[in-house]
Amino acid sequence: MAIHKLDKSERAISNWLFFVMLLVSVMIVIGGATRLTNSGLSITEWAPIKGALPPLSLEAWQSEFSKYQKIPEFSQEHSDMDLEGFKFIYFWEWGHRQLGRFIGLAYALPLFYFMARRRLPSGQGLKFFSILLLIGVQGAIGWWMVASGLTNDRVDVSQYRLATHLGVAFIILGALFWLWRNQLELWPSKPLDKKLQKRTSILAALVFVQIIAGAFVAGLHAGKTYNTWPLMDGDFIPRSYGQLQPFWRNTFENIAAVQFNHRTLAYIILVISIWVLLSSRINRRVQRNMVIFFGVLLWQIILGIWTLVAGDPLWLALLHQFSAIFVFLAAIATMRAARKRYS
Repeated sequence: MAIHKLDKSERAISNWLFFVMLLVSVMIVIGGATRLTNSGLSITEWAPIKGALPPLSLEAWQSEFSKYQKIPEFSQEHSDMDLEGFKFIYFWEWGHRQLGRFIGLAYALPLFYFMARRRLPSGQGLKFFSILLLIGVQGAIGWWMVASGLTNDRVDVSQYRLATHLGVAFIILGALFWLWRNQLELWPSKPLDKKLQKRTSILAALVFVQIIAGAFVAGLHAGKTYNTWPLMDGDFIPRSYGQLQPFWRNTFENIAAVQFNHRTLAYIILVISIWVLLSSRINRRVQRNMVIFFGVLLWQIILGIWTLVAGDPLWLALLHQFSAIFVFLAAIATMRAARKRYS
């Protein structure tokens, strides 16, 4: 890798991308907190402009509370909630939406400025603009997800839509990270290391799938059951693994199966990581990245076990989700490093 000296425009673009990356990372954690505090359905309307302000009077608060009292989640889970309790969950969801608005502006306004001044790297404009489109789509997905919890007597959002929402957030984060590294690095024109490229790409893909699997765990509150390790209440494969029909539904809707799959995929990623780490000795740059990845992966696995046996407390669950960001970015960095052969 060659780190080249950035000129003023390149440094500005690099700083901008890094800042938005930080915002998206915070957004992922706040989104997790919104889900785990059961706050996501507290705002029952989609108002992109009007909703930028919270209720500013007692009458406005009571109006919002009365809307929440009409949905199944209130009657089935929060029937004893008072106005102060409603304000707590409301501000989690409102803050989540506000940060989404801010991220859109924080990305769009500098982007249009750099485009107007022709400061973006030559031939890369479409990549930068695609991220803006993804951010816009993510906002629509967010409401699509919330809407799923307001109908058909549901008390939670659809775990399928939750996983989609989280998956797009990580795609945006990965794209921002990739462009940020593009600003910093000059890539040497040497042949591709195809074996390492394929292996690290598989590893990064598995990490992404594991993040999606974690969304299903969160969506079904699966971390609050089977709080033993390494067995699941005495069994390696829980007895209720295949109780739903057709069988594929167990992967996404069966609490026991969802948690088992999340555990098993962690073991698979660990084994493949060891394999890639050993094979990366031929490429010092990939090896350095793999060492970092392997370190954060081990931390994430230990943290996941700790979260599970502790009964999935909020602070540990959020720390686990926050750490997943580092695992994901380390996997992307390793995959990126393997795209060229380095001495």
